[in-house]
Amino acid sequence: MKKAEARFTAAVLAGILAVSCTACGGAGTSGSGNTATGGKKIGVIQYTTVPSLDNCYKGFIKGLADEGFTEGKNLTIDFQNAQAETATADTQAQTMAAKKYDLISAIATPAAMSAYAAAKANNIPVVFTAVSDPVAAKLVQSLDKPGTSCTGSSDQLPLEAQVKMIRAFLPKATKIGILYTTSEPNSVSTLARLKKIAPKYNFEVVKQGVTNASEVASGAEALIAKGVDCFNNFTDNNVVNNLPSVLQVANKAGIPVFGSEEEQVKNGCLASVSIDFVALGEETGKMAGKILKGEAKAEDTKVYVVQEGKPIYNTDVLSKLKLTLPDDYKSATKTATK
Repeated sequence: MKKAEARFTAAVLAGILAVSCTACGGAGTSGSGNTATGGKKIGVIQYTTVPSLDNCYKGFIKGLADEGFTEGKNLTIDFQNAQAETATADTQAQTMAAKKYDLISAIATPAAMSAYAAAKANNIPVVFTAVSDPVAAKLVQSLDKPGTSCTGSSDQLPLEAQVKMIRAFLPKATKIGILYTTSEPNSVSTLARLKKIAPKYNFEVVKQGVTNASEVASGAEALIAKGVDCFNNFTDNNVVNNLPSVLQVANKAGIPVFGSEEEQVKNGCLASVSIDFVALGEETGKMAGKILKGEAKAEDTKVYVVQEGKPIYNTDVLSKLKLTLPDDYKSATKTATK
């Protein structure tokens, strides 16, 4: 009798356990319905392969992890690189929107514009990084209150600190050469800011617009012909992606190129007041995480703008150009050419 009761009790408990496990499995696969594990699925479009954008992605992953999203556990990331082709970025964004991902992230202005254009009709939030002027790019209505399904972080360059540094390195210079891509709103708006700052340091800005990669070298030569004393790079994706062409022309003329971030200095520019792109990406990842959790909405999330940069210079280039490190930059970070 006792054995029969025990068998009956065990059968009842097994049934209860089986029902409980089924219920647990159902909860685990419900989620957004986009992945087998019930986690979130996002798309990331990086416009091109340059160190600063790579660093943004590295920081983005860390920021997501800080908010509890880890790829392979509760997050699936569809990472795409547009290889500096806007048409490719458009296609990648349209595909992600059609798949109704939970969020699309975009690294650099052209990728962000592609992502927002494709995602807004489906009300998919877009979180961007490395966008110098998101208002000019028409991604947000204002930095404080985006008012669109789009927010993120801005890599607005510390231009005044940069111009002050150029003056210290080149006390007799008069003309700063700027090579920029006319279709990149980030470069156009940065050029406008520079024109307002440069006269305070007795500089004339000499500009040369280009439209694609094939014009970068000839554009640099055109600036040399106009008598510039140096080049100053923005975060222009086309120009940075073709930095060797710019350096080759500048080196031949014996003038320095000032970069817009640390990796450009390591690759042959003289110096820069650089922002930390890993930290920028990390802030972006945290914003994305909060939106994925439903704790924030893109339209109400203030755009994060980095405020400060740190000076860095290349000892090899300094020596090659026979320049002296200014007293005010004795404590700057130094690096050598890779």
